[in-house]
Amino acid sequence: MGPLMSLKPSEEVVVGAKEQNWVDSVYKSLTPDQRLGQLFMVAAYSNKNETHFREIDTLVSRYGIGGLMFMQGGPVRQAVLTNRFQGQARVPMLIAMDAEWGLNMRLDSSMHFAKQMTLGALSDDKYIYQMGREIALKMKRLGVNVSFSPVMDVNVNPANPVIGNRSFGESKEEVTRRGIAYIKGLQDHGIIAVAKHFPGHGDTDTDSHLALPVVSHDIKRLTEVELYPFKKSFEAGVMGVMVAHLYMPSIDTTRNLATTLSKPLVTGLLKEKMKYKGLVFTDALNMKGVSSYYKPGEVDLKALLAGNDVLLFPEDVPTAVTKIKEAITAGKIDTTDIGLRVRKILHAKYWAGLNNFKPVVLQNLKQEIDRPLSTVVQEELYEHAVTVVHNKASLLPFRALDTLNIASVAIGAGADNVFQQTLGNYSPVTAFNISNRFAPDSVFTKIIPKLDDYNVVVVSIHNMNSTPLKDFGISTSARAFIQYLQERTNKKVVVAVMGNAYSLKYFEGTNWLLCGYEDNSISQSLVPQAIFGARAAKGRLPVTASAKLTAGTGVITPSLGRLKYGVPESVGMDSKILSQIDNIALEAVAYAATPGAQVLVVKDGTVIFNKSYGYYTYDKKKPVTNSTIYDIASITKVAATLQAIMFLKDQGKLNLDEKVSAYLPELKGTNKENLIVRDILSHQAGLQAGLPHWQKTLDSLQLKQTFYASTQNDVFPNEVIPGVYSIKSMEDSLWTWTVKSKLVQRKKGAKTYEYKYSDLGFYIMKRVAEKMLNQPLNEFLDQNFYAPLGLSTMTFNPLLKHPREVIAPTEDDRYFRKNLIWGTVHDQGAAMLGGVGGHAGLFSNANDLAILLQMDMQNGTYGGHKFYNTNVVTEFSRKQFKDSRRGLGWDKPDPDGNGPTSALAPLSTFGHTGFTGTGAWVDPENKLIYIFLSNRVYPDAGNSKLVKYNIRTRIHDVVYKAIVPKT
Repeated sequence: MGPLMSLKPSEEVVVGAKEQNWVDSVYKSLTPDQRLGQLFMVAAYSNKNETHFREIDTLVSRYGIGGLMFMQGGPVRQAVLTNRFQGQARVPMLIAMDAEWGLNMRLDSSMHFAKQMTLGALSDDKYIYQMGREIALKMKRLGVNVSFSPVMDVNVNPANPVIGNRSFGESKEEVTRRGIAYIKGLQDHGIIAVAKHFPGHGDTDTDSHLALPVVSHDIKRLTEVELYPFKKSFEAGVMGVMVAHLYMPSIDTTRNLATTLSKPLVTGLLKEKMKYKGLVFTDALNMKGVSSYYKPGEVDLKALLAGNDVLLFPEDVPTAVTKIKEAITAGKIDTTDIGLRVRKILHAKYWAGLNNFKPVVLQNLKQEIDRPLSTVVQEELYEHAVTVVHNKASLLPFRALDTLNIASVAIGAGADNVFQQTLGNYSPVTAFNISNRFAPDSVFTKIIPKLDDYNVVVVSIHNMNSTPLKDFGISTSARAFIQYLQERTNKKVVVAVMGNAYSLKYFEGTNWLLCGYEDNSISQSLVPQAIFGARAAKGRLPVTASAKLTAGTGVITPSLGRLKYGVPESVGMDSKILSQIDNIALEAVAYAATPGAQVLVVKDGTVIFNKSYGYYTYDKKKPVTNSTIYDIASITKVAATLQAIMFLKDQGKLNLDEKVSAYLPELKGTNKENLIVRDILSHQAGLQAGLPHWQKTLDSLQLKQTFYASTQNDVFPNEVIPGVYSIKSMEDSLWTWTVKSKLVQRKKGAKTYEYKYSDLGFYIMKRVAEKMLNQPLNEFLDQNFYAPLGLSTMTFNPLLKHPREVIAPTEDDRYFRKNLIWGTVHDQGAAMLGGVGGHAGLFSNANDLAILLQMDMQNGTYGGHKFYNTNVVTEFSRKQFKDSRRGLGWDKPDPDGNGPTSALAPLSTFGHTGFTGTGAWVDPENKLIYIFLSNRVYPDAGNSKLVKYNIRTRIHDVVYKAIVPKT
């Protein structure tokens, strides 16, 4: 055990010979003045100018300071300066940072993990250890050796203006346990942890940066509460401790003397009574808690006389050195005592590896600091912290989505925030925003009537103050608005507080209350996921917010198996490899294979890639977003008609090996009479690929008035495009033409038909479904699948539900409709039917299609609901015939590798492609879903570049290459 580790009284310090020799040799090589220099740790800023850098140069080269504490700046700039300053140091310096929640506490473009109150909500300390590890690895890569963390203060005062959410909570045991996990995470990975702020800053109502807080507790209370976590952390081996600027008359009655400068506290209590042998740091000596009473130089001497080892953030090193030398001459402190402290600092440097100092390697620095595994830890911290505080009648997580009309009001957040976007991934949610959290009552009042049609309102509170200042940034208007909704309407009001848990006191009467603890893109994604049951909520309050909301409060809610949204590495995917999708998708846009596209990837039930590229059209006026709705063309066959057919099979109402005429008697006496359902679904029934029915409704290239009208009425009800409506009997005409169509020729001597892809089979299967269900296909699917699944974009005839602006246009049709097809189905046959075809007509974004396919991959189980009772999807997705790759309805990989999927996809994969430039593939072996949506037919359906450049399949290849092999 090294000399810096806190030791129990019975233990002896054991130091290896190699370490002792290095410390001795360095110590002997230093002059008395250089030894004094080792006691100082100066603040350095990588965001300042050359004047500041030269000041540090002087302190390093002339005064031989022992360390630097880097403050604000950027990672690369800091690394450059670290090399510059270390290059001038006679003895390599300890480099320290305040990084309680990650490098982001001080550096731009760096990761924010989580504040300690967020960590206090976790039930498992392993995630805190992992955070410590990740922060340590980043610090090591940056050339940092010391982290001024964790905060071991027990925050028993809700009005604390400086600790608050920097503490793990109000329980000394919980603070201790979590703090030790953090310490071990840091020190097991080579970073000196510094427990702070000794002897305990948790029960103050003054900020020691601004004044000197008074803590009046007697020594019994301090021992029982404030000192407890520090004592336990010393026993656990924390290598450093930071002394706070507090006034504690029970320990030292000297007027206006901060604990940092108190010998009875630093030497008497900390070093002698508690037997702490690690490095003792002052808190920053520029803080008003000490600097208001003592001048620079004088305060440093007092801190040294008190017993501190490292003088942090001195404002005037030359003056301080002079004052210390005068004190040595006057006999106030002897050189032996200083020598012991300098040796302790040198032992710390040895432990940190500075005996073999190497400059920071600048190449790939940023990429290696931003290691993808950190994002997994970051996500896990917030996921496990989410706390459901109240959950009347177990409304959360939302279950029967088709019974909920949901509105979201985000207070303190602008439009396009992640919270509301994530809510919208699960269900149709109407979003309202009040970006100014201190908006007047009138702004809130205007929203109330707009909420009339909704039975659930999710109110999220954003951009809060982290301290009690101005009621944590929650205005009285916001609170009155929420109270009105709760008391004066019959709505279920779910309140999500995205900030300090103490602020929950304003909402203790809320029936449905959650706390996300912080407000960032990660927490804004995870709280809605808990609301909808994609993830379980497991957190518990680490502090008491009010008499009714005590520490430990938390309702554990289940996961319902809905799609999660997370980072690739969380499910064993490589985000760096997945980023290659960008290149291929942008190539497709650049080479005009399609104006734009959506690409989505699901792995193990988690959406780990969901991006949009390009524009609606080549004029680049409107960019594609993840909300853009596409005509998914023949994916309709499996996402619509086949779902109904599988439903009928699951219910035992359909026999796959029965003649279709058993279900459609009108086929008896026709050449379709003996067609078998299984053959039709497998495209082996001898049906023609398709029939240009639309051509029969033209006369000299003009629409026949017997079939079409320019105004909608009872006779012409079916919208082909806006301004063109087909006759009510159009479906009968198309059916008659389909029934009368010839079958293809069998090969000579063959008993069965060869595989021939056909739209006509799905004209027939739609007819079967509607007859057996006694309901139009679109209505059945809405009621039984799309609405219960929460699909907001998947629909036939999207213009009935959505503005045209959110729908990507397809072809500029010059031969049939003589118009740009925008918001109505591209397929001519489906258009003639009024938009609802068995083979085409469905619209969706990638997200909603992924939800449907995830349900299919889970054989009908999704969101706590069973859509199928048997493994019907497995049955339908199985290869049916030896000489065809197809399943029942589903397309599949070609065993020879020339099919529509990646050659890396296993043969169990199933899905479909669409004429408009779409593709969707489900791989049950790897629990993988890949979706590509585009409008490659804009403006000309003859554009074949998507196939020519193999865009969809190449992206599918990347998805498989991104799977990290299991070890």
